[in-house]
Amino acid sequence: MSQTDRLVLDTIIATAQDHLFLTDAGGRVLKVSPGSTAVYGLSPEELCATTVQELERRGVLSPSVTLEVIRTGRPAQLMQHTATGRRVIAEAYPIFEQGRLSRVVSRSRDLTDLQLLQDEYALLQRRFSEHLKRGNAPSLGEELELDELEAQSQLLREVAQLLKRVAPTDATVLMLGESGVGKTAFARQLHRWSQRRQGPFIDVNCAAIPESLFESEMFGYQPGAFSGAARQGKAGLLEQAEGGTLFLDEIGELPLAMQTKLLKVIQDGTITRLGDTRPRRVDFRLVVATNRDLARQVEEGSFRLDLYYRLNVIPVTIPPLRERREDIPALVELQLQRLNHRYGGHKMLHAGVWPVLMGNDWPGNVRELENWVERAWLSASGELIGAPAESAREPGPVPAPQPSAPAPALPPGQGLKAALEECERAILTELCTQLPSTYAIAERLAISQPSVVRKLQKYRLRIGNKPSMNTKNNR
Repeated sequence: MSQTDRLVLDTIIATAQDHLFLTDAGGRVLKVSPGSTAVYGLSPEELCATTVQELERRGVLSPSVTLEVIRTGRPAQLMQHTATGRRVIAEAYPIFEQGRLSRVVSRSRDLTDLQLLQDEYALLQRRFSEHLKRGNAPSLGEELELDELEAQSQLLREVAQLLKRVAPTDATVLMLGESGVGKTAFARQLHRWSQRRQGPFIDVNCAAIPESLFESEMFGYQPGAFSGAARQGKAGLLEQAEGGTLFLDEIGELPLAMQTKLLKVIQDGTITRLGDTRPRRVDFRLVVATNRDLARQVEEGSFRLDLYYRLNVIPVTIPPLRERREDIPALVELQLQRLNHRYGGHKMLHAGVWPVLMGNDWPGNVRELENWVERAWLSASGELIGAPAESAREPGPVPAPQPSAPAPALPPGQGLKAALEECERAILTELCTQLPSTYAIAERLAISQPSVVRKLQKYRLRIGNKPSMNTKNNR
């Protein structure tokens, strides 16, 4: 290596934002970046006087990503803990000479600040939940201004209030929830509440763009970048979101190659169009959504660990419609208003339809409910939809009610709400002794796992243990 090449390498290492390690095939540390001192608690001289095996043995770092590369001969990525109490994402790459491992280059990124932000968010959630329990929930018209988010249920009010609290920041928000729960609507409302409300809201469905076109659509291209390219070039969706919000729906469908490029954009704040060499700075607020389990995708290797931690700053779970049936009437009325305006008319639902609507589980959530209302509207011959009644699955007659067992009598002085809570508590108590986890209980009850956790906390129940005997405040 020439003297110039050595100076270039030393400059790259000295100025790198990531913490770089260079070791030989035996694990001896040859060179480190100066910033490694703050993360690992040892000076560059002390680090270069030892091996990664010794550093792992002493607990300076654990586990060693370099040792994983030495063992397998392949690139590796893992979560690492340091003796200074930091959490970092570490990745390492092998360098071969004449078919034999010669060097290992590793880099790590400190996640401690990100973890602090997530801890602050969790604290905010707890404080707001306590605020609601004390009966201090704000009225919708007074503070939330939910526009078309019909939040009548307590669950949705909590979600909306949390979003409003994080809206003034530029923190990345990860929307979680089943398909059709309204993640896009919440993302739009977050944009309206943010300081970027005057900027654009760019909605991108990652699953709808073919992989072969994804890079040109997201990053744009210069004139003549490829055959068939527009003569004047094209700004990509990332550039179009300048000054506003970029919403990436179905982020779990993003190809691995594009995950790497998106991670670079998040880290550097710059993009480069296809066919161009000049980087362009971009400024947007990132909101992503998925109905997939990203943590499981990370374990399966289909989603990058470092990108997952970059996106999972403010996770917000939108509950399914079956867990917030109080929202159904307002959603139906809103859809009727839209349809009456779009098609011209003054149609309304027959009273006999409401019990069917309220009793349906709606596996497709808000989207399925809106589609049903539109089908019923178009199928109705008169101004009254569902006379005498219509099915909540397809417009048509509702089957005759089936005979049911007589309802149990309520004890004197006990209301319906207390009786339902008592029944719910009994069911959960039984399942806590039968099933091993909250995920198993959620699957058995066909509700989300966060809902199970909230209910267990409400009744002071724990998996495998008997409930607290003090039930005074359980209701």
